[in-house]
Amino acid sequence: MADLSLSSSPTLSVVVPVHNEEDNVAPLVEEIVTALGVRGGYEIVYVDDGSGDGTWARLEELARLYTEFRAVHHAERRGQSAAVVTGVRAARGSIIATLDGDGQNDPTDILKLLAVFEAREPEAPPLMVAGNRTTRRDTGMRRIASRIANGVRSRLLGDATPDTGCGLKVFGRDVFLAMPAFDHMHRFLPALMIRGGGEVVSVPVGHRPRARGSSKYGIWDRLWVGIVDLAGVMWLKRRPVAARVDRETGTS
Repeated sequence: MADLSLSSSPTLSVVVPVHNEEDNVAPLVEEIVTALGVRGGYEIVYVDDGSGDGTWARLEELARLYTEFRAVHHAERRGQSAAVVTGVRAARGSIIATLDGDGQNDPTDILKLLAVFEAREPEAPPLMVAGNRTTRRDTGMRRIASRIANGVRSRLLGDATPDTGCGLKVFGRDVFLAMPAFDHMHRFLPALMIRGGGEVVSVPVGHRPRARGSSKYGIWDRLWVGIVDLAGVMWLKRRPVAARVDRETGTS
């Protein structure tokens, strides 16, 4: 695993997992920099999950262009959840914002989620702010599959989250690292947050058509894998939590 590092210590880390997105990385990084430029104190952490195209070469170029940009590389594909875990572990900020690397999430919505996250009371339980794509810019079949999946997950897990599949989320780094890490965990972050004693708030966000490249995930593949994962998370919810993250310090 290679790492292109940065010397400063930001408070916010934007983690973006990618696989074979060579045409999307530069435009999206530019958008993130523009959106967060007024805020300052941030870094962008891209995780290249074993891409077979020119994604890593593009990321190396961006690391030379932007001082707030970092990149980490998996030698082979390990999956989106593993990429998110790698990115959060590599992050230096105490606050994590995640978004998908296909360009369909609008980086300006990060500020909307951050405003809700930072407005919480200090004594409140740990908080995750999740994006809710109220207007999907996907195919009709993908929208239907997502609506069914979200409904089933919400009913069985009680996570009260209308759009768990949205890549836009904001949460504390230490809270995330206290969660159990497993393949496909990114689909169940709200349920895992609640299991650990935290709260989840959903905020409406935009959603854009994919402008470049193609989706790396099949609808039916995700459906069958999701059923198995759902059963596992339901089992996990019934297991006691060994340690909860402290509300004030963020430590366990």
